[in-house]
Amino acid sequence: MVTEPTVADAIDRVYVSIQADNADIDAHIATLKAALAREGLKEAVFDPARLVQNNRSGRKLMQAYFRQRGVTVKFSA
Repeated sequence: MVTEPTVADAIDRVYVSIQADNADIDAHIATLKAALAREGLKEAVFDPARLVQNNRSGRKLMQAYFRQRGVTVKFSA
């Protein structure tokens, strides 16, 4: 039996992808979207300190890109 990744696992994969110049980012977003649905969550929470572009425009761009793919992104304080 294959274990489905948790939301936390999927978010970690997104961080790795972002660090790797967005390698396979769309696949990781799809995995995250599925994990959110399985866990009954409406949004993914990211730590802005772990982002490559931790500024307002970088965060807004990330939110817009993920929203187009069906994932709502929030940032922790």
